[in-house]
Amino acid sequence: MKTRFGLTMSAALMLSGGAANAQTLPDYMAPISGRTNAAPGDVATRDVLALNTAMFDLYGDAAKVFQKNILDKHPVILGLFSGAGGRLILYRPGQPPLDAPPVPVVYQLLKSAGHSTMALAEVVGPYVDNPDNKSWRASMLAFRSRMQSALDSLDATPMQADWRDNNRTILRNNIAFMDECLGSGVIPFAKLEAFGKQQAPFLAKNVAWAAQTQVAHWMGVLADWKAQLGPDWEKTYAASNTIYVTRQNNVIFSVLAQFFGPEAINTRLLLIETVSFTTTPSDMLESLTRIIADRSVGALFFGNYHLMDYELMGGDARAAIIAEAGKRGMTPFLPPLVPFGSKQWPTLVTPGPGPATIADLK
Repeated sequence: MKTRFGLTMSAALMLSGGAANAQTLPDYMAPISGRTNAAPGDVATRDVLALNTAMFDLYGDAAKVFQKNILDKHPVILGLFSGAGGRLILYRPGQPPLDAPPVPVVYQLLKSAGHSTMALAEVVGPYVDNPDNKSWRASMLAFRSRMQSALDSLDATPMQADWRDNNRTILRNNIAFMDECLGSGVIPFAKLEAFGKQQAPFLAKNVAWAAQTQVAHWMGVLADWKAQLGPDWEKTYAASNTIYVTRQNNVIFSVLAQFFGPEAINTRLLLIETVSFTTTPSDMLESLTRIIADRSVGALFFGNYHLMDYELMGGDARAAIIAEAGKRGMTPFLPPLVPFGSKQWPTLVTPGPGPATIADLK
């Protein structure tokens, strides 16, 4: 019955089409009516471009299956950046995710005191040598109150005595600098520069102690997980995230590398760049899945498992850049070619002159 009705309606529309087109449209259709013309080339372009849009939808559906397959066969470790020294999660086939215990809170205390000093430079930076602008005073007064509270409660924090003494000095120096600025109402650059040099050796100690605390904790966690996984460690994937300013000497990635070894770098151990300090486990798993899945696609079409780890057009683009530079009388400036599947660190690796650590700056 439904089919017969559909055919009847279609016939009626076909028969009445000419009359309908000849009718004058009612007023309520006026705002949205009008004849539109599409050039055949525009339609064809849209039809082809739609294939690329559809690809992302198809990939999104497939990625859910890929991710399940990967997690069903391989342990996965995610190392996520956090203000608390990082977060490590172990995914094991057939078991719930395991969150590692956090880095001892003393790590955060050391960083907090150090960051408080750096923050002072942010507060006063825009007003250096500008005695007519007093808009910084309210922020500094509020920050001074917090600084005093931190100093007053420092003895009750879980921090060993010599570390506490160092941080007491940092906080007292901070307060003295703020009091001097508030009292004079001006922030000469010479005063700020002297403050920075005064605090540098104390801040360097905090940096070293925080690093020692973080590294010792995560190496202990990974040693335990490696023992738990046994032979499955050799098929474990791991990924940590970074933004630009933390990719060089990335702490969590460097610790992971000690347990995975050089052969796993860029194969089973990955450094994934993100656009903010923090990201979510689901986003990291999605990125890891995409990388692993794309490798199979590269092997399928081009016969190389690691081809898709690289910019696919990169090789041809190099040749195009060299050709275009030659046309313009320019000397091409390009990084060296490295083979697909390179095991080198995913950060700057070329040595050269100049300081490379805080200790080198002394």
